[in-house]
Amino acid sequence: MSALQGIRVVEMGLWVAGPAAGGILADWGAEVIKIEMPGGDPMRKLFAALSGSKESRCPPFELYNRGKKSIAMDVNAPGGREPIERLLATADVFLTNMRPQFLERVGLDPATLEAKFPRLVYASLTAYGLEGPDRDAPGYDMAAFSGRSGLAERATPAGAQPPILPGGLGDNVSALSMVSGICAALFHRERSGKGQLVSTSLLRTGIYSIGMDVSSRMGLGRAASPPPRTKPQNPLMNLYRAGDDKWFWLVGAESERHWPGIARALGLEALMDDDRFRTPRDRRRNGTELVALIDGATNAKSRDDWAKVFAMHDVWWAPVNSIDEVIEDPQAIAAGAFVRVPGSPGDAPPAEANNVATPIDFSATPSGPAGPPPGVGADADDLLRSIGYGDDELARLRDAKVLAP
Repeated sequence: MSALQGIRVVEMGLWVAGPAAGGILADWGAEVIKIEMPGGDPMRKLFAALSGSKESRCPPFELYNRGKKSIAMDVNAPGGREPIERLLATADVFLTNMRPQFLERVGLDPATLEAKFPRLVYASLTAYGLEGPDRDAPGYDMAAFSGRSGLAERATPAGAQPPILPGGLGDNVSALSMVSGICAALFHRERSGKGQLVSTSLLRTGIYSIGMDVSSRMGLGRAASPPPRTKPQNPLMNLYRAGDDKWFWLVGAESERHWPGIARALGLEALMDDDRFRTPRDRRRNGTELVALIDGATNAKSRDDWAKVFAMHDVWWAPVNSIDEVIEDPQAIAAGAFVRVPGSPGDAPPAEANNVATPIDFSATPSGPAGPPPGVGADADDLLRSIGYGDDELARLRDAKVLAP
């Protein structure tokens, strides 16, 4: 039995953050019913939407929506809310990343649903939260999670431009936050019999992600700007480039402990008796000089060769991998970072595809993709029949343009 087997989730979301949370729940065994607009979640056509690409397949959509069921319907149409409410009467969780004003307009806001379904866990993932002047502002992860949270600024050395973080980073982190809240609320319901509203936002999650800096600023009145690579606080915990132009991190966090091994590995033993670098404080004060000396040493070998040398001297380090290197990394593979996703029954071989695994394993309960992502509205008739709709009612919903044809 999977960890969440028997839990029914009704998901009304689009793009990444909400569906990503639903995708994790589906991998953990929940039945996740995805309610889409009649044309489908726009994430299905991500590459066309971003750049006009003719690429029809979207592996990120498959990552966030595998193993779900789909109903395509227009909640704005007259009578459009009724099928959703009938589904919610059978559900444990309502998961949404739609804007608060939209949910209030269609009668699917927390107050309305909590009054009708007191055992329901209402999970709201927004850009900026449920209160405040900008609660309904549009926000993707680069806006709310990266930009407004302060995260991008904190990752910017003085005089440099803010980095453009990988797409979906904030969505994925926020999805994990949302899932943890949902599971806590379900546990509380087991003890109390009552559901509740669980909410998070890209903004809140982004601020928490740089909590070390924000709490330092609030508590001590200061937070150090990220230093340039050539002026690190600790030159032994810094980025360096090997002779084959591949970068790696030295992670000598305990400067006094790690300095001898690093110096010997790099052939810089003489620096151990150099007054400029004798103590951690000396190495910080003369960091630019030490970085230049280490740069000169690391340029002498390829990164793979340095890996062998570092192993001999117990040097703590890590490669800065490209995506291709991540996919081939034996440690990532051994750690379970990738998974085979079943294909749709009508797919041409290969029937399975590689994708990214959700980042949690369970020792006693199986997890992983239960199936491929659903077609738009593929499960509408079966699901609605299961909650009492007959053929005449289904036809009525289609005539009213509630259900997609």
